[in-house]
Amino acid sequence: MQIHITAQDGVPIYMQIVQQVKLLVAAGRLTAGEELPAIRLLAEQLVVNPNTVARAYRELELAGIVEKRRTAGTYVTEQGSPLAKRERLKILTERIDQLLAEAEHMAVPLEDVIKLVHQRYTVLERSPKP
Repeated sequence: MQIHITAQDGVPIYMQIVQQVKLLVAAGRLTAGEELPAIRLLAEQLVVNPNTVARAYRELELAGIVEKRRTAGTYVTEQGSPLAKRERLKILTERIDQLLAEAEHMAVPLEDVIKLVHQRYTVLERSPKP
């Protein structure tokens, strides 16, 4: 599981972990039944306090994305799958909002943005898939 945090982001570290785990579930890179790293292990990898990771895991558990199994670790729930589409759309909505704000800031008309999206989609569709 690849998680990257940054102190300059302005977003609390535990929320960065929560958001990235949600993204991994939404993208299908973490699937139902898959185990998350142990709290201490992830804390060491990210060089953060274990309480920060524990808080993130609690938030994910409250959201129904993960479940703790007694002495067995933390796992992605079966509910992670239905969340996937909703979470993907939420993530895309946030990115579209950022794109539109940037376009407005640079005085690029909406029609040009839409045209560019279509062009990029065509290019991506033609590129070889991994």
